[in-house]
Amino acid sequence: MRRVPGLPVKVLPGWAAIGLTVLAGVGSAAQNLANAEMGERTGHPIIGALVNNAGGVALVLLGLLALPSMRSGLGVLRRTRLPWWTYLGGLCGAFFIVAATYVVPVLGVAVYTIAQVAGNSGGGLVVDRTRLAPAGRMGLTRSRVAGALLGIAAVALAQFGRPVGDLAVGLVLLGVACGVLIAVQGALNGRISTVANPAAATAVNFGVSSAAMLPVAAVTGALAQLGTADWPDEWYLYVGGPLGVAITVALLVGIRSMGLLRTGLALVAGQLGGALLLDLRPGGPGASLAVLVGAVLTLLAVVVSGRAARGTPAAT
Repeated sequence: MRRVPGLPVKVLPGWAAIGLTVLAGVGSAAQNLANAEMGERTGHPIIGALVNNAGGVALVLLGLLALPSMRSGLGVLRRTRLPWWTYLGGLCGAFFIVAATYVVPVLGVAVYTIAQVAGNSGGGLVVDRTRLAPAGRMGLTRSRVAGALLGIAAVALAQFGRPVGDLAVGLVLLGVACGVLIAVQGALNGRISTVANPAAATAVNFGVSSAAMLPVAAVTGALAQLGTADWPDEWYLYVGGPLGVAITVALLVGIRSMGLLRTGLALVAGQLGGALLLDLRPGGPGASLAVLVGAVLTLLAVVVSGRAARGTPAAT
């Protein structure tokens, strides 16, 4: 366990951090499916995002009541007085949710996913080279570049044969920007976690993200539609928020333990594996060999990228 100002932060062994992040990726696949179906069933895509954030905030509020570590972590943040921009990770997440709501119907899931992963992999490489990353500065070696390229290739392979929609360069670049912002979000939340703890960083992330989502929902008419929406009865459509909290905590631990690039690749491996499991569910489209091979290839990318040596940990 490494000591940081205020509270101890646990750093997991590489294999444990990879396993935890892969599980977070599986949860992310389930979260995306639940949010998408919620938006479809209620008649407005952003309602799915609102339900997701509401569930996450409710769980965070329960955490404030039940977890002394969350309260003490927030107390450390108040005393530490980090720069204001450190707390903006939730804005990146809100931007990602809103952009995906409007970009995916035009580009299709395949092109958007490839663009987002390309941005996330490239963004992870860049952020890992700066002192913004909580795991410290990491070298831009051939292994890390090869790992990023393997990750992009894996997602492209996993989407092989699926509709890609009409190509719109501007929207593709927006998808790339979303991936970069997710890498930045991980770095910012990771810095908060390093100073305080993952529970406090999760509370800050969902608080900022929800505050940003409310005006967006008002402008797009989603808030006005809440009262007339036909709310589904299936409980699993409401688990997006709790899954989001668990995913955020897992990513914070992963970033602290192995850096942004490997954490992002492990997350994608879990997302692909989760997609495969969801395809096998009753009523699903069935198994996809391309998704299975893509998940294996992405796990290989995690191993390859991990051959790079760590630099000196960044000052916090």
